[in-house]
Amino acid sequence: VIRSDTQRAALEGLRDLGDPSVRPLLDALKEGALYSWKGAVYRFTDEGTFVDLDGVPLLDSAGEALFPDDMETVPLEEDNIPLVRRILDGLDLFSADAATRKSTVRRLGNLQDGAVIPMLENALAQEQDASVQAVLRESIDKLRLASTDPNVRLEAIRAFGASRSESALSRMKALRKTETDAAMIAAIDEAVKRIEDYLYLRNAVGYVFNGVSLASVLLIMSLGLAITFGLMGIINMAHGEMLMLGSYTAYVLQELFTTAFPQYLDYYFVAALPLSIVVVGFVGVLMERGILRFLYGRPLESLLVTWGIGMMLQQGARLFFGDQTSVSPPTWFRGGWEIMPGLIFPYSRMFIMVLSLLSLAVVYLLLYRSTVGLKIRSVMQNRDMAACMGISSRTVDTLTFALGTAMAGLAGCALSLIGTVDPEVGKTYIVDSFMVVVLGGVGKLAGTVIAALGVGMSNKILEPLIAGTAAAVYAKVAILVLVIFFLQLKPTGLFPAKERTAAGAVR
Repeated sequence: VIRSDTQRAALEGLRDLGDPSVRPLLDALKEGALYSWKGAVYRFTDEGTFVDLDGVPLLDSAGEALFPDDMETVPLEEDNIPLVRRILDGLDLFSADAATRKSTVRRLGNLQDGAVIPMLENALAQEQDASVQAVLRESIDKLRLASTDPNVRLEAIRAFGASRSESALSRMKALRKTETDAAMIAAIDEAVKRIEDYLYLRNAVGYVFNGVSLASVLLIMSLGLAITFGLMGIINMAHGEMLMLGSYTAYVLQELFTTAFPQYLDYYFVAALPLSIVVVGFVGVLMERGILRFLYGRPLESLLVTWGIGMMLQQGARLFFGDQTSVSPPTWFRGGWEIMPGLIFPYSRMFIMVLSLLSLAVVYLLLYRSTVGLKIRSVMQNRDMAACMGISSRTVDTLTFALGTAMAGLAGCALSLIGTVDPEVGKTYIVDSFMVVVLGGVGKLAGTVIAALGVGMSNKILEPLIAGTAAAVYAKVAILVLVIFFLQLKPTGLFPAKERTAAGAVR
């Protein structure tokens, strides 16, 4: 390696050897940290010492690190730099880490250098991981697209069409512009069409999943509104801030576990879910007992008061927590399920979907299959008759409002898994939640479910169609117009509620 006229031969010998133990030597040569002294070769390490090829430190007679003045740097010839890089890439192809192997394969596949094909084919023959095998085949086919043999190119094109590889789409379109063979052009067109059809299907499935994911959040939040607005007749403009409090409950508990119980950090969310229900439900009790109980039958006053409470909660959160914080999901919520190549359903969003269904089931059983639910419905339908039957309407009012706010807190805790936590997080969902309740029919769970799906899906379908930086805003406006139009056709919603009196009771 020391003499320039023999350096390339030595490097080719190391390449053919394929021994991972030569990596430190090659890294040192590439970085200019390889030296020769008295016929031997030494590496200068990050620790500031010289070691030989076996890793033994260079020491003097007293056992101290030796730094000879007559050491000479072993230069890497410029012509040999690509060879060293190829050798290191070859070593990375057999790394114990699958992620390292994948990144190396992708990098080699993008070089458009057919000389690395034998190296990749050798790695493919020895690879055991299916995901790495797929990347190897794709990279080999990418390199074959530049082959001078039309049969090789045709085989690669057909392989991309069969695998519906998105990463090869741009390269095949570029090849289509330069290709003159009619059979080759037809094969390219067929492969491109298959890939584009697959991408269309994958995007459609992704939009549906995102729409259902948004609908799940809206459903949990709208269940609370369906209770407070639908059953009690209270327009709670602070409902979005109840969601915010649920998110901050998760954040505070995460910080507590990080400081006091770091070994159990993954379990903070298990405690945060029920605690968010309790904390936000308690806030609902304070609101109902302290203020709202005096405003029943006065919708305008209740709207203004709850809007003011929401503003106070926002500013309080901003002063105490700052403008933006975040919650780190537990390890079991990280990652996702790859349902289609290139399309991953995150575990956190799938959990929120399941949580929304469980919340719906609990609310239904509570309202329609329990004694508590019977009392709630009896008070809302005929307060005087319920009082004559010994039911405390005041207690029922408090519990009902607390239940509605607790559902918003649960939604906020779940939402912290997939977004930032900030004082205005509730504003993102409060308008959509009111649209869900009004469109579905106030007080009607079945209508709430259908409306949540409709609003959620409409959001995620309209946003990519409208495009642009303000797509989300325009999509909400479009949905609002659709809701108004629908209500003109069916003024009482999908599942109309019974006529309400000014006092909020149902006749």
